[in-house]
Amino acid sequence: MSNHAGHGHHDGNHAHEHRHDGTNGHHHDPAEPDWDVMGPLLEQNAELSSEQYTEAARWIAGLPDAPEVRRVLDIGSGPGVISCLLAEAFPEADVVAVDGTPALLERTRGRAQRLGLEGRVTTVHADIPGGLAELGQADLVWAGNTLHHMGDQRAVLAGFAALLNPGGTVALVEGGLQPRQLPRDLGFGRPGLEARMEAVHAEAFEEMRAALPGSRRENEDWAALFATVGLTPQGARGFLLDLPAPLGDVARDHVISEFTRRRDGLGDRLDAEDIATLDRLLDPEDPAGLHRRPDTYLLMARTVHLGRRT
Repeated sequence: MSNHAGHGHHDGNHAHEHRHDGTNGHHHDPAEPDWDVMGPLLEQNAELSSEQYTEAARWIAGLPDAPEVRRVLDIGSGPGVISCLLAEAFPEADVVAVDGTPALLERTRGRAQRLGLEGRVTTVHADIPGGLAELGQADLVWAGNTLHHMGDQRAVLAGFAALLNPGGTVALVEGGLQPRQLPRDLGFGRPGLEARMEAVHAEAFEEMRAALPGSRRENEDWAALFATVGLTPQGARGFLLDLPAPLGDVARDHVISEFTRRRDGLGDRLDAEDIATLDRLLDPEDPAGLHRRPDTYLLMARTVHLGRRT
Protein backbone atom coordinates (compact mmCIF):
# COMPACT_ATOMS: atom_id res chain seq x y z
CA MET A 1 0.00 0.00 0.00
CA SER A 2 1.25 3.46 -0.74
CA ASN A 3 2.37 5.47 2.22
CA HIS A 4 -0.14 8.28 1.90
CA ALA A 5 0.65 9.60 5.31
CA GLY A 6 2.51 12.34 3.71
CA HIS A 7 6.14 11.63 4.26
CA GLY A 8 8.49 13.63 2.28
CA HIS A 9 8.07 17.23 3.03
CA HIS A 10 4.29 17.25 3.23
CA ASP A 11 3.76 15.24 6.29
CA GLY A 12 0.15 14.86 7.39
CA ASN A 13 -1.65 11.71 8.32
CA HIS A 14 -5.17 13.07 8.34
CA ALA A 15 -7.59 12.10 5.68
CA HIS A 16 -7.77 15.13 3.44
CA GLU A 17 -4.51 16.94 3.95
CA HIS A 18 -1.73 14.72 2.69
CA ARG A 19 1.37 16.87 2.91
CA HIS A 20 5.01 16.43 2.04
CA ASP A 21 6.52 18.70 4.61
CA GLY A 22 4.28 21.56 3.98
CA THR A 23 1.95 21.64 1.02
CA ASN A 24 1.81 19.93 -2.30
CA GLY A 25 3.03 22.75 -4.47
CA HIS A 26 -0.60 23.54 -5.18
CA HIS A 27 -3.63 24.34 -3.07
CA HIS A 28 -7.26 24.64 -3.90
CA ASP A 29 -8.83 23.92 -0.53
CA PRO A 30 -11.09 26.85 0.35
CA ALA A 31 -10.46 26.20 4.05
CA GLU A 32 -6.90 27.53 4.19
CA PRO A 33 -5.00 26.11 7.18
CA ASP A 34 -3.60 28.34 9.88
CA TRP A 35 0.02 28.26 8.75
CA ASP A 36 1.24 29.85 11.98
CA VAL A 37 0.10 26.61 13.60
CA MET A 38 0.73 24.16 10.77
CA GLY A 39 4.13 25.54 9.72
CA PRO A 40 6.02 24.63 12.92
CA LEU A 41 4.28 21.24 13.03
CA LEU A 42 5.27 20.46 9.45
CA GLU A 43 8.84 21.48 10.17
CA GLN A 44 8.93 19.23 13.22
CA ASN A 45 7.53 16.32 11.23
CA ALA A 46 10.19 16.66 8.54
CA GLU A 47 12.99 17.17 11.07
CA LEU A 48 12.13 13.84 12.69
CA SER A 49 12.90 12.19 9.34
CA SER A 50 15.97 14.24 8.52
CA GLU A 51 18.29 11.23 8.75
CA GLN A 52 16.12 9.34 6.26
CA TYR A 53 16.24 12.17 3.76
CA THR A 54 19.94 12.80 4.24
CA GLU A 55 20.64 9.12 3.63
CA ALA A 56 18.46 9.21 0.50
CA ALA A 57 20.29 12.26 -0.86
CA ARG A 58 23.66 10.62 -0.23
CA TRP A 59 22.44 7.53 -2.07
CA ILE A 60 21.50 9.64 -5.08
CA ALA A 61 24.82 11.49 -5.02
CA GLY A 62 26.78 8.24 -4.82
CA LEU A 63 25.14 6.40 -7.72
CA PRO A 64 27.59 5.08 -10.34
CA ASP A 65 28.06 7.60 -13.16
CA ALA A 66 25.95 10.13 -11.27
CA PRO A 67 26.36 13.51 -12.99
CA GLU A 68 27.31 16.58 -11.03
CA VAL A 69 24.29 18.24 -9.45
CA ARG A 70 24.35 22.01 -9.92
CA ARG A 71 20.64 22.84 -9.66
CA VAL A 72 17.89 21.12 -7.66
CA LEU A 73 14.14 21.70 -7.85
CA ASP A 74 12.29 20.67 -4.69
CA ILE A 75 8.70 20.39 -5.92
CA GLY A 76 6.16 20.88 -3.14
CA SER A 77 8.81 22.03 -0.70
CA GLY A 78 6.64 23.09 2.21
CA PRO A 79 8.61 24.93 4.92
CA GLY A 80 11.94 24.00 3.34
CA VAL A 81 13.39 21.42 5.73
CA ILE A 82 14.22 19.05 2.89
CA SER A 83 15.29 21.88 0.59
CA CYS A 84 17.99 22.81 3.10
CA LEU A 85 19.00 19.17 3.58
CA LEU A 86 19.40 18.84 -0.18
CA ALA A 87 21.57 21.96 -0.23
CA GLU A 88 23.80 20.41 2.41
CA ALA A 89 23.93 17.04 0.61
CA PHE A 90 24.80 18.67 -2.73
CA PRO A 91 27.20 21.45 -1.69
CA GLU A 92 27.84 22.61 -5.27
CA ALA A 93 24.15 22.97 -6.09
CA ASP A 94 21.62 25.76 -5.93
CA VAL A 95 18.29 24.53 -4.56
CA VAL A 96 14.97 26.03 -5.59
CA ALA A 97 12.09 25.40 -3.18
CA VAL A 98 8.84 25.36 -5.17
CA ASP A 99 5.51 25.57 -3.38
CA GLY A 100 2.05 27.06 -3.72
CA THR A 101 1.82 28.49 -0.19
CA PRO A 102 3.58 31.82 0.42
CA ALA A 103 3.62 31.39 4.20
CA LEU A 104 5.60 28.17 3.88
CA LEU A 105 8.02 29.71 1.40
CA GLU A 106 8.61 32.46 3.94
CA ARG A 107 9.52 29.79 6.50
CA THR A 108 11.90 28.27 3.95
CA ARG A 109 13.70 31.59 3.51
CA GLY A 110 13.98 32.00 7.26
CA ARG A 111 15.35 28.51 7.70
CA ALA A 112 17.90 28.97 4.91
CA GLN A 113 19.08 32.20 6.50
CA ARG A 114 19.47 30.58 9.94
CA LEU A 115 21.56 27.80 8.39
CA GLY A 116 23.70 30.13 6.31
CA LEU A 117 22.21 28.79 3.07
CA GLU A 118 20.35 31.89 1.90
CA GLY A 119 22.71 32.28 -1.05
CA ARG A 120 21.98 28.79 -2.31
CA VAL A 121 18.36 28.07 -1.30
CA THR A 122 15.83 30.25 -3.11
CA THR A 123 12.05 30.03 -3.37
CA VAL A 124 9.51 30.10 -6.19
CA HIS A 125 5.78 30.47 -5.65
CA ALA A 126 4.12 28.22 -8.22
CA ASP A 127 1.13 25.95 -8.52
CA ILE A 128 1.82 22.47 -9.83
CA PRO A 129 1.44 21.27 -12.52
CA GLY A 130 0.57 24.58 -14.17
CA GLY A 131 3.80 26.30 -13.18
CA LEU A 132 6.24 23.54 -14.10
CA ALA A 133 7.30 25.00 -17.44
CA GLU A 134 8.48 28.22 -15.77
CA LEU A 135 10.89 26.57 -13.34
CA GLY A 136 13.87 26.12 -15.63
CA GLN A 137 16.16 23.13 -16.06
CA ALA A 138 17.64 21.11 -13.21
CA ASP A 139 19.96 18.21 -12.54
CA LEU A 140 17.73 16.82 -9.78
CA VAL A 141 13.97 17.12 -9.46
CA TRP A 142 12.89 16.02 -5.98
CA ALA A 143 9.15 15.40 -5.49
CA GLY A 144 8.34 14.19 -2.00
CA ASN A 145 4.79 12.82 -1.73
CA THR A 146 3.68 15.34 -4.31
CA LEU A 147 2.83 13.27 -7.36
CA HIS A 148 -0.09 11.43 -5.77
CA HIS A 149 -1.83 14.80 -5.38
CA MET A 150 -1.90 15.22 -9.16
CA GLY A 151 -4.91 13.94 -11.10
CA ASP A 152 -2.87 12.74 -14.08
CA GLN A 153 0.29 11.41 -12.47
CA ARG A 154 1.81 10.26 -15.74
CA ALA A 155 1.43 13.68 -17.36
CA VAL A 156 2.95 15.45 -14.37
CA LEU A 157 5.82 12.96 -14.25
CA ALA A 158 6.45 13.76 -17.92
CA GLY A 159 6.53 17.42 -16.89
CA PHE A 160 9.17 16.63 -14.27
CA ALA A 161 11.19 14.72 -16.86
CA ALA A 162 11.08 17.68 -19.25
CA LEU A 163 12.83 19.82 -16.62
CA LEU A 164 15.92 17.61 -16.50
CA ASN A 165 19.26 18.41 -17.99
CA PRO A 166 20.90 15.44 -19.79
CA GLY A 167 21.88 12.91 -17.14
CA GLY A 168 19.53 14.48 -14.61
CA THR A 169 17.42 12.56 -12.12
CA VAL A 170 13.84 12.61 -10.88
CA ALA A 171 13.53 11.41 -7.28
CA LEU A 172 10.00 10.46 -6.22
CA VAL A 173 9.21 9.86 -2.58
CA GLU A 174 6.13 7.65 -2.92
CA GLY A 175 4.96 4.58 -1.10
CA GLY A 176 6.69 2.91 1.82
CA LEU A 177 5.02 1.77 5.02
CA GLN A 178 2.41 3.58 7.08
CA PRO A 179 3.58 4.63 10.54
CA ARG A 180 2.99 2.47 13.57
CA GLN A 181 3.09 3.97 17.03
CA LEU A 182 1.26 1.64 19.43
CA PRO A 183 0.92 -2.01 20.41
CA ARG A 184 -1.83 -3.95 18.65
CA ASP A 185 -3.60 -4.39 22.00
CA LEU A 186 -3.62 -1.20 24.08
CA GLY A 187 -5.13 -2.86 27.12
CA PHE A 188 -8.45 -1.14 26.47
CA GLY A 189 -10.74 -0.75 23.50
CA ARG A 190 -10.78 -3.20 20.61
CA PRO A 191 -7.31 -4.44 19.51
CA GLY A 192 -6.09 -3.36 16.08
CA LEU A 193 -6.99 0.35 16.22
CA GLU A 194 -4.13 1.52 13.97
CA ALA A 195 -4.92 -1.08 11.30
CA ARG A 196 -8.54 0.08 11.17
CA MET A 197 -7.46 3.71 11.02
CA GLU A 198 -5.15 2.88 8.13
CA ALA A 199 -8.00 1.17 6.28
CA VAL A 200 -10.35 4.14 6.56
CA HIS A 201 -7.49 6.50 5.69
CA ALA A 202 -6.95 4.51 2.48
CA GLU A 203 -10.63 4.93 1.61
CA ALA A 204 -10.41 8.67 2.18
CA PHE A 205 -7.27 8.82 0.09
CA GLU A 206 -9.00 7.14 -2.85
CA GLU A 207 -11.86 9.64 -2.58
CA MET A 208 -9.32 12.48 -2.62
CA ARG A 209 -7.63 11.01 -5.71
CA ALA A 210 -10.95 10.56 -7.52
CA ALA A 211 -11.91 14.19 -6.87
CA LEU A 212 -8.70 15.66 -8.33
CA PRO A 213 -9.01 17.54 -11.65
CA GLY A 214 -8.28 15.17 -14.53
CA SER A 215 -8.00 12.22 -12.17
CA ARG A 216 -6.70 9.11 -13.89
CA ARG A 217 -5.94 5.73 -12.38
CA GLU A 218 -2.44 4.37 -12.81
CA ASN A 219 -0.73 1.17 -11.88
CA GLU A 220 1.71 2.78 -9.44
CA ASP A 221 4.68 0.87 -10.84
CA TRP A 222 7.00 3.86 -10.71
CA ALA A 223 9.80 2.21 -12.67
CA ALA A 224 7.38 1.45 -15.52
CA LEU A 225 6.00 5.00 -15.38
CA PHE A 226 9.53 6.40 -15.58
CA ALA A 227 10.03 4.40 -18.77
CA THR A 228 6.78 5.68 -20.30
CA VAL A 229 7.99 9.30 -19.96
CA GLY A 230 11.46 8.61 -21.37
CA LEU A 231 13.42 8.13 -18.16
CA THR A 232 15.65 5.19 -17.32
CA PRO A 233 14.76 3.64 -13.94
CA GLN A 234 17.68 3.83 -11.51
CA GLY A 235 16.23 1.71 -8.74
CA ALA A 236 14.35 2.31 -5.51
CA ARG A 237 15.27 2.17 -1.85
CA GLY A 238 13.36 2.29 1.39
CA PHE A 239 14.57 4.41 4.28
CA LEU A 240 13.52 3.48 7.80
CA LEU A 241 12.61 5.71 10.72
CA ASP A 242 12.81 3.57 13.85
CA LEU A 243 12.32 5.41 17.14
CA PRO A 244 11.74 2.79 19.83
CA ALA A 245 9.89 3.22 23.08
CA PRO A 246 10.10 5.20 25.22
CA LEU A 247 9.92 8.20 22.90
CA GLY A 248 11.63 11.50 23.57
CA ASP A 249 9.56 14.63 23.98
CA VAL A 250 9.77 15.81 20.33
CA ALA A 251 8.77 12.45 18.87
CA ARG A 252 6.02 12.01 21.47
CA ASP A 253 4.62 15.46 20.64
CA HIS A 254 4.65 14.45 16.97
CA VAL A 255 2.67 11.28 17.69
CA ILE A 256 0.14 13.17 19.81
CA SER A 257 -0.38 15.80 17.12
CA GLU A 258 -0.80 13.14 14.42
CA PHE A 259 -3.38 11.22 16.44
CA THR A 260 -5.20 14.49 17.13
CA ARG A 261 -5.38 15.20 13.40
CA ARG A 262 -6.50 11.67 12.64
CA ARG A 263 -9.21 11.95 15.30
CA ASP A 264 -10.41 15.16 13.64
CA GLY A 265 -10.07 13.93 10.05
CA LEU A 266 -11.27 10.34 10.34
CA GLY A 267 -13.72 10.56 13.22
CA ASP A 268 -16.84 10.28 11.08
CA ARG A 269 -15.51 7.05 9.56
CA LEU A 270 -14.72 5.20 12.78
CA ASP A 271 -17.15 3.45 15.10
CA ALA A 272 -18.05 4.74 18.55
CA GLU A 273 -15.73 2.33 20.36
CA ASP A 274 -12.71 3.45 18.34
CA ILE A 275 -13.61 7.11 18.86
CA ALA A 276 -13.77 6.50 22.60
CA THR A 277 -10.37 4.79 22.46
CA LEU A 278 -8.87 7.74 20.58
CA ASP A 279 -10.36 10.19 23.07
CA ARG A 280 -8.78 8.28 25.90
CA LEU A 281 -5.43 8.14 24.10
CA LEU A 282 -5.53 11.92 23.66
CA ASP A 283 -6.48 12.67 27.27
CA PRO A 284 -3.34 14.18 28.87
CA GLU A 285 -4.51 13.08 32.34
CA ASP A 286 -5.05 9.42 31.41
CA PRO A 287 -2.11 7.18 32.46
CA ALA A 288 -2.87 4.97 29.42
CA GLY A 289 -2.91 7.94 27.04
CA LEU A 290 -0.25 9.00 24.56
CA HIS A 291 1.10 11.70 26.87
CA ARG A 292 2.12 9.14 29.49
CA ARG A 293 2.24 5.59 28.21
CA PRO A 294 5.79 4.18 28.01
CA ASP A 295 5.21 1.82 25.06
CA THR A 296 4.61 4.50 22.40
CA TYR A 297 7.12 4.26 19.52
CA LEU A 298 7.45 5.49 15.93
CA LEU A 299 8.25 3.13 13.07
CA MET A 300 7.78 3.95 9.40
CA ALA A 301 9.48 3.68 6.01
CA ARG A 302 9.68 5.98 3.00
CA THR A 303 10.54 4.75 -0.48
CA VAL A 304 12.51 6.82 -2.99
CA HIS A 305 12.25 5.92 -6.69
CA LEU A 306 14.77 7.26 -9.21
CA GLY A 307 14.58 7.83 -12.96
CA ARG A 308 17.37 9.36 -15.06
CA ARG A 309 17.35 11.24 -18.34
CA THR A 310 19.96 9.54 -20.49
